[in-house]
Parts: sequence; C-alpha cells; structure tokens
Amino acid sequence: MKITRRQLMGGAAGALLLPAGARAAAPATLRAGPVERQLAPEGYPPTALWGFEGSAPGPEIRLTQGARLERRLVNDLPQPTSVHWHGIRIDNAMDGVPGLTQQAVPPGGQFDYAFRLPDAGTYWYHAHNRSTEQVARGLYGPLIVEEPEGAPEVDAEEVLLIGDWRMTRDAQLSPDFDSLHDRAHGGRIGNYVTTNGSGDWTRPVRRHDRLRLRLINVANARIFELALQGLEGWVLALDGMPLDRPEPVQETLVLAPAQRVDLIVDVTAEEGDTAYLVQLTREGGLSQAAFPVAGQGAQARRPAPAALPPNPNTGLPEVSGARRLDLRMEGGAMGRLSSAMTVQGPKSMQGLMQDGLVWALNGFAGLPEAPLAEAARGEALRVMLINDTAFPHGMHLHGHHFREVQERGLGPLRDTILVDSGARREIALVADNPGDWLFHCHMLGHQAAGMKTWLRVA
Repeated sequence: MKITRRQLMGGAAGALLLPAGARAAAPATLRAGPVERQLAPEGYPPTALWGFEGSAPGPEIRLTQGARLERRLVNDLPQPTSVHWHGIRIDNAMDGVPGLTQQAVPPGGQFDYAFRLPDAGTYWYHAHNRSTEQVARGLYGPLIVEEPEGAPEVDAEEVLLIGDWRMTRDAQLSPDFDSLHDRAHGGRIGNYVTTNGSGDWTRPVRRHDRLRLRLINVANARIFELALQGLEGWVLALDGMPLDRPEPVQETLVLAPAQRVDLIVDVTAEEGDTAYLVQLTREGGLSQAAFPVAGQGAQARRPAPAALPPNPNTGLPEVSGARRLDLRMEGGAMGRLSSAMTVQGPKSMQGLMQDGLVWALNGFAGLPEAPLAEAARGEALRVMLINDTAFPHGMHLHGHHFREVQERGLGPLRDTILVDSGARREIALVADNPGDWLFHCHMLGHQAAGMKTWLRVA
C-alpha cells in the first residue's frame, strides 16, 4: 500500500502523543505564550509580544554536538503553533512543519520534540505556523551546538540575534501581519531594529580581545548589510557549517533572513574608543552592536585562527551526473503571474489575490500535492533557482545543506541562499536525509503568499 504524506504525518504525531506515563521523565518545556518586554526606549510602555519560556527572543538552548535535544512544546497561545529547528539535519518527524511533518499544536496542546544534534554550529528555532505573524511577535531563539573539541580560543563569545519590529507610536506591534501589500513587495519590514531584543546593545571589551560572534538574522524579511568598525577578523562558518579555512572579513557582510555567520574578531579600536558591528543603510551606518573599549587585553594581536572541525558527512556532491531541476520564482508586485496559475487546481489571478496568494514556484501558488522531486536517498541534485520577480528571495531548504555551483567550483555549505531579482543561482546537494522536506522563501510573507514547495527523499 502506498503511504501518503498525510498518513506519515498522522503516524508521526501519534507516536509523539503517547500518555505521559508511557515515557520516561518529562522533557524540559518550551512554553509558547504572551510576554511583555521593554523593546522601545525608556519612557515608552512595554510591548506585548509572544515568546518562549517567558522571554522574547526565547532562551538560548546550548548543547554539545552529538547530544540529544528534548523539549516539550506547551502552547499557551491563542493560535496553533509548532517549532522548526532551523538548519539542523534532523529526523523528518521533528522538523516542525504543519501539513508536512506534523499537525500544528492547538492552544492548550503539547508536542514532544526529541532528536540528536549531528552538527556543531550556530542554529536557531522558531515558530513555523502562521510564521509571518508568530515570528514577528517574537517566537524564536538561538540554538547553539558546541564543538566537543577544537573550538577556537577566545576571550568572550556573543550570540547576536539581529532583527526588526514593526512598531506603532505607542510602542506596540503593528497588527497588519496579513498585509497583502507587504506580501506582494519585500515582506514585513520593521521600523525598529534590535540586537537580542535591544535597540542599544552594548558589551564592554578590552583592546586586542578576541571575540567569537555568532550572528543570526531573525527578521521576517529584512536583508542586513553589515560592516565592522574597530574590529578585524575572519568568517569561520556560514549557516552553522565550518568553512574549509577562515576567510578574512571583507568590507561588508550580507545576511538574508534566517542566514547565520560565525566570526572571530579582534578588537583593534584604541582604549577609550568604541568598536561596532554596523548596519549599513542608505542614510549611513547604524550601530547594531557596540563594544566600548576599556583596558588592555593581549599586548598584540594573535595569529589567524585555525578552521573549525568539519561536521560529518558533508562531502562534495558529484555534480557532473546529478539530476537537474529548475525552480522558477514568479509573481509579486511589478512581476507577473501566469494567466491561470495553479493552486490545487486552476485559478485566476484575481482569485489568487483574494486568497492572499501572489507568489508561485514553477507555476504553483502554495504547497503542492506533488513534490518538486522525489529523490532516492543519496542521490545528487542540481537545482537552478531562477528569480523572475522584482524582489530578492532567501530560499531555505529544510533537513539539508547545499553548495552553490560556481565557475570556480562549489561554494561553502549553506541552508539558505539569497537570490537577487533577475538572478539565477544553481545549488547542488546530496539528498541523504529521508522524509518530506519544505523548500521555501524565508521572507516569511512570501512563503505565506505562495512561495513554497517540497522535496521527498526516499
């Protein structure tokens, strides 16, 4: 008998919803519910948010590579929710995608997540039901998987969640989460930028201190262009995966929504000055993180760091004989949709817009019944990403990492790639993680408005 995707979903959910007495000790909770936080400067009221374990952003989860993560999601929200563990090569049933790998957890419900952490690196977790709203309200947090050995020697480590919030004049979140205008354009861009939920994030350092900075773009749609001032260093890892060798930081770092970068930086600013991680804007530079320098650490800069230990089973895919696929992005403002797009059956453009569906992948708006491809486990795939729209898209593949096919060879491992308007970027991967895996734009309004598909790995 052929097993359908829905049957798999039901089976996975049933296995996890055993009576509490049928399992060992209950795991730690990850409780989703309303919280308040002083996001805006003093003088404004606290902002009503949603968060995990009473905080927004949620608490850092830090474990060692190879450890088992166990958390019981408890839903105290007025909406169903789920948790996606972004970037982890995870068991499919634990991936947290309603309608594909599990049922959304209803208000008052629970769901147990339990899986091994195969890779060291910088990851994050976030809500994956109505994510345009739920992530915008604060339902996310960092997931750090430490190297058991070979970690760089540093004076301090900072995890920096950079994001934005759309605030009203009274410092509350703007309720226009389903704005068709946002969905059809660049997505929900906030008007208040923070680091770790603070608009004035600061940490004191000493001259010549060496820092490990783990940057995570948690924004709904904002692309961050960043630069260092009074700091010099190297990129060690992208999207959790170590580079073969550290690369000196160039003039700017670009992070699309959901992308991460691990940096090693030395404080080169003089005592009494301030070093910065700067967000570059049309108006100039804005402080994303400030490091006032007080005192002297090392007497001189240290040698360049060594590469991080590689994660297992991340070899190069054999691209010459790989199956080729196209994934064409269409729609949006100033773009085009075919005269009769498909959304579980033909539908006019007017009908699609009434449903809030203004984007499509390969002519289909929304999650199709059939996957983009059915791949045998271990099969190599090449996917040409074709952006026929007027906006950039950050395409994220669940359960896998991939490499960009470049003229000089294959690029570094990533799980999210930014494809500019009018651009083509080809990625290659080994489909080695069995299950049904979402592939979508991480400008979350674009995903909600139709830009998602999936891969099946048998």
